[in-house]
Amino acid sequence: MEHHQSDLSSPLTKTKTKTIDESIPTKDFLTHLEAYLAKRDGVDKLLKISRYATKIILSSDAVPQTHPFHRRLKSFESSVGLSRKAFRLGKFVQDVNSFRSAKLDSRQDIILAIIAYGGEGLYYFVEQFVWLAKSGLIDGKHSRDLQKISAWAEFIGYIGSICLKARDLKGIQKDETCLVSSIQIGVTRGDPTEIEEQKLKKLKEKKLLKKLSLVQDLADGLMAVADIRDGKGRLSGPLLLASAGMLSAIISTHKNWLSC
Repeated sequence: MEHHQSDLSSPLTKTKTKTIDESIPTKDFLTHLEAYLAKRDGVDKLLKISRYATKIILSSDAVPQTHPFHRRLKSFESSVGLSRKAFRLGKFVQDVNSFRSAKLDSRQDIILAIIAYGGEGLYYFVEQFVWLAKSGLIDGKHSRDLQKISAWAEFIGYIGSICLKARDLKGIQKDETCLVSSIQIGVTRGDPTEIEEQKLKKLKEKKLLKKLSLVQDLADGLMAVADIRDGKGRLSGPLLLASAGMLSAIISTHKNWLSC
């Protein structure tokens, strides 16, 4: 912000700023990929894409059930699902920290934050024990109960997260409207609007990411409901759920890629 203001005030400053900006190296694809794969979430999301791509193949009957490759795909999907649970060890801590750093200005903020971060945090915490049960360290008879608790906690967390993001979108929309109005007034008066236009561009990017995140939560929430209902009832078809999982995986991969 301050750099833009100084750019307008002095050609010398503008030249110096431009030189500094140009001297900052940009990451090439392989460097960016290395940074992405160094993150736990980066590897986890690639595994998620692999798992749901396999689920789509299995649920679409692209490979006949009698074919030996069908059995290999099922084994691969199950193995990747178990591997992903291992990546959730200690992940509940991020929800604790997110809650601690959240801006809570009202009682409604506090309630929604508890629902969102508390639900997701409990989900990740219980998933550790689900992994231990599925890997054989804990008696498998507890696996079903643990998965039910996990699914309910996940679903509750998504309810809070969706409410928070929907409210954030309203705030972003309000800010966007104010900026558009300021730009229109500036253009009418003949005033420079570069700073406002740059802010508007960043705000639109933020709004798009927030919308994608909301779609991801809805897709994941649909799968959580299916887990609660043991895959029965409406909107619980294997192909629909696999497609929802793939959509969620692609969106989360995109967000993690941008954050590297």
